[in-house]
Amino acid sequence: FSLMPPGAPAHSAGHRHEPRNAHHTGRFQDIRADLTRSRLDQTVKDHAIGIFILLAEAEAAVHGVPVDEVHFHELADWDSVADIVAAAWLIARTGSRSWSVSPLPLGNGTVRTAHGPMPIPAPATARLLQGFQVCDDGLPGERVTPTGAAVLRYLAPVSREGMSGWLVRTGYGFGTRSLPDRPNLLRLLALEEAGPAAEPTIQQIAVLTFDIDDQTAEDLAVAIDHLRATPGIADVTTTAVFGKKGRIMQRVQILCSPEAVPLACERSFAETATTGLRWHLEWRQVLARTHYEQDGIRVKRVHRPGPYATAKAEIEDVRDLPSHKERSASRARAERIHPGETDD
Repeated sequence: FSLMPPGAPAHSAGHRHEPRNAHHTGRFQDIRADLTRSRLDQTVKDHAIGIFILLAEAEAAVHGVPVDEVHFHELADWDSVADIVAAAWLIARTGSRSWSVSPLPLGNGTVRTAHGPMPIPAPATARLLQGFQVCDDGLPGERVTPTGAAVLRYLAPVSREGMSGWLVRTGYGFGTRSLPDRPNLLRLLALEEAGPAAEPTIQQIAVLTFDIDDQTAEDLAVAIDHLRATPGIADVTTTAVFGKKGRIMQRVQILCSPEAVPLACERSFAETATTGLRWHLEWRQVLARTHYEQDGIRVKRVHRPGPYATAKAEIEDVRDLPSHKERSASRARAERIHPGETDD
């Protein structure tokens, strides 16, 4: 991030912010198609489309129309695409597995929209912020935009209580609106978890299950990939089971953090043909792990009692190598003890 002079846009990377009353319209299905066809990294595209889906679903709910008929009246469409793609790139670049956010200011007053004056927060924003801790910081006007609310909803932040670790990086983003008694900025703190313990830790995890018998295998495979990419979801598995009348079905099981249950349910209904699901909380024991990159290959190291460590390189990072021998050799080199670590 860079600090700009007062009144200058803080992220003038080839796009400009239109006035909120310009009423440019952007069809959600067109924006999604453009992003799908783009040359962006697939992970960035998945994050960006995921954010836009949440924004479109909120707009569809408050307007009473199907998602594919949503027009983003209050957003200059290319401005929103630039902001959301930038957020998606940052999400992918940081590789963070969990996020937290401080209480969000609600703002007050009204905002001009294509449908006339609306109370702040706007209906779509209020819907996206359901479940978040909010506050009144005494400042009038819009304090959280629909785009910002969609990004936060997508990240599925967890409670800040008990947060600890090493502060490794900070970032600042500045807005163009001048506030009377404080800087108009967003601060991001990146923390690395404190040193791992060899003994297992006990955690709570949510388990969601549902059965599918009326969705094609190809489409279900895409849905599973999208669910795996959802923040807060740890894993998604499928198992073939026999249902009524001897029909073969796919039983989908999702593991996610308890805080991510609402988003996991929402995405399950959006991505699959299921009409209902079951979920419950379970306790689990997990070993501490660290992630690092060696020679361009991502590696997960698991710290086991004893103590000793095991490592596993990411197969996706070597899949383009032309032979089993080269892939195995590259993974073996990456899985050696990371500089600065020992397994004794």
